[in-house]
Amino acid sequence: MRLERQSLKLLTEAIERLEDGFSNLPEIRQDLDLDRMRNVILEVAERMQDNFPYFHPYYAGQMLKPPHPVARLAYALSLWINPNNHALDGGRASSQMEKEAVSQIAEMFGWRTCLGHLCGGGTMANLEALWVSGRLKPGKKILASEQAHYTHRRITEVLGLSFESVACDRQARMDVKALERILRRQEVGTVVATIGTTATGSVDPLSDIVKLQAEYGFRIHADAAYGGYFVLADNLDAETRKAFDCLGGVDSIAIDPHKHGLQPYGCGCILFNDPAVGSLYKHDSPYTYFSSKELHLGEISLECSRAGASAVALWATLRFMPLSRQGEFAEGLAKSRRSAVRLFEKISSDSRFMIPFAPELDIVVWAPSEESASAISRRSREIFSELEKEDIHLAIADLPEALLTNTWPHIKWDQARVTCLRSCLMKPEHLDWVDSIWEKILGVL
Repeated sequence: MRLERQSLKLLTEAIERLEDGFSNLPEIRQDLDLDRMRNVILEVAERMQDNFPYFHPYYAGQMLKPPHPVARLAYALSLWINPNNHALDGGRASSQMEKEAVSQIAEMFGWRTCLGHLCGGGTMANLEALWVSGRLKPGKKILASEQAHYTHRRITEVLGLSFESVACDRQARMDVKALERILRRQEVGTVVATIGTTATGSVDPLSDIVKLQAEYGFRIHADAAYGGYFVLADNLDAETRKAFDCLGGVDSIAIDPHKHGLQPYGCGCILFNDPAVGSLYKHDSPYTYFSSKELHLGEISLECSRAGASAVALWATLRFMPLSRQGEFAEGLAKSRRSAVRLFEKISSDSRFMIPFAPELDIVVWAPSEESASAISRRSREIFSELEKEDIHLAIADLPEALLTNTWPHIKWDQARVTCLRSCLMKPEHLDWVDSIWEKILGVL
């Protein structure tokens, strides 16, 4: 196959247009040793061959999705300026582009007056959310489900906050009854609702969590780093749709444009419903924030220097494909969801496999039919390795006995966890390749 390169001619044209804005400046001399540069960059190309084909539909493993070509071009173009979106002096245009792009993301959830900015990724976005929660609810516990991302426990350790995991139901979602038992016995500052877990793609029952908030007064942070964009999808099941419809009522949202938002790494986003939390970021900088009375993004961010290129790429993508419910971007999400449903149906109809729960978004978890947890784990790893030889790249997920013991009552639990296969069908192109992937799976049995 050939990598996409027809768009490169647009980059040259755009560089010429960028030059026009600085035509009044005297020339600077740049003597480049192109032969030496060529040797190095070709060596880089060879080293980069040591990768899985993350860009290809045959790669259905980890959460890796290629950036849109317009994002790639805009990111590259911005590097001729190399803006820094900390203070306006370092990134005037890119800071404004960030504000506009973040505003469009916020509008997906119905937020028109909020505080938000881009950051390095979901970890940093979640850190800022829990940092704010710790300031507003000092000394109170943070809760997240057992299937929530491990970063929440790690972040609370960094911030010196107390953390406790909440048991999950049979769908790998937060168990609301278990949550309420914890709420009854102690004061809780924040409940993290995961909108698309990284292992199973499960969506916590946000509507039920919102009802408990009215009684117990905790903050709700939605970790929608993976699943947030699916608020635009038109083919979610009713229960999942119900959770997404509640996102406008939470206190903060983390979302990663570098996952389903078609952006290069790293591009995360944190949003706060109440703009007043900006006062918690207040700090003095005697030389960076005095060039303009406008808001400097560093004044509402824990990070300092931050690539303006991320904002430029995101802005360009949103300009090309707006975040509308009936638009091209939303249709791409719907295709990913249809891909997962199609693979789920194929697996479910084959007695050689078991599947613990239906996919809520675009992640499918499944396993070969065996009599014990150890046998399932061993066979899952064998299939994983055999498929890799056929250029089909899946992932594996270790799930606890407690999550599956009621779903698979016939299994002998001779070990505490079981290794399953995991397919992440997050590329819209996967819809056209599911049949081919399935044929390859059957071929290694």
